[in-house]
Amino acid sequence: FTFLLGGGPTEMICAFFGAGMGNFVRKKLLEKHITLFANVSLGVAVACLVYICFIKAAEALFGVSDIHQAGYICAMLFVIPGFPLITGGIDLAKLDLRSGIERILYALLIIFVATITGWLCALVFHFSPADFPRFDFNPCIMALFRLVTSFFAVYGFSLMFNSTVPMAVTAGLIGMIANVMRLELIDFTGIPAALAAFLAALLSGLCASAIKKYIGYPRLTITVPSIVIMVPGLYMYKGIYYFATENVTTGALWLAKAVMIVCSLCLGLIAARIITDRNFRICS
Repeated sequence: FTFLLGGGPTEMICAFFGAGMGNFVRKKLLEKHITLFANVSLGVAVACLVYICFIKAAEALFGVSDIHQAGYICAMLFVIPGFPLITGGIDLAKLDLRSGIERILYALLIIFVATITGWLCALVFHFSPADFPRFDFNPCIMALFRLVTSFFAVYGFSLMFNSTVPMAVTAGLIGMIANVMRLELIDFTGIPAALAAFLAALLSGLCASAIKKYIGYPRLTITVPSIVIMVPGLYMYKGIYYFATENVTTGALWLAKAVMIVCSLCLGLIAARIITDRNFRICS
């Protein structure tokens, strides 16, 4: 997931430990029935602090550049609630307004608490969400890396949603094709990120519908995990960060991008259901 956001080996290693510890702490707090705000904020705080400790150690011991500090964002994005965001949008499309609004508000609460906590950690340690160093890979090699990392990113998120291993593998295979298509379209055609997200979600939904009768899994258990990695948690965090630092124009730009991409992902899945599912297409 860190690689797909633009991070390199340094960010990937540090985010591995940061996100791992953060998610472990959050899981333990959930087992003790600790309230939402507390488990999210503590989980994110631990993730950021562990990342910061590892990157500072790498700077001191191995002379790693401080440009890698921006990867602390990757360590906290495990908490971004892509599942309720996407399913909430689908519920609204079915006019299940109560369920849709509840899910979206739940997701927004988590996003707000997580991003504010991340901003406070960045404020204390003087970190900022800078751009990652760009890779200089051959396009074919980059596409291969994206295929592999997309598969494991979707597979991991599926397991976090309590999917079985076969379900997670199926979602991973669909997600890696859809996500790499999205990234390649952005890189080589220059189309807007929101349109690329719509096309990727549409492809994911069509693929899930095509194989549904062969695998026997509900469509949502395949399609939603396959596009969760496309939810722009990085944009959401940057938007709140810049708002908190009173840079309202830049913050609004990042949040607008995030909203457009999330809406496009929902619309892509909805379009696929309208095309392939008569019960979804015909209203009573």
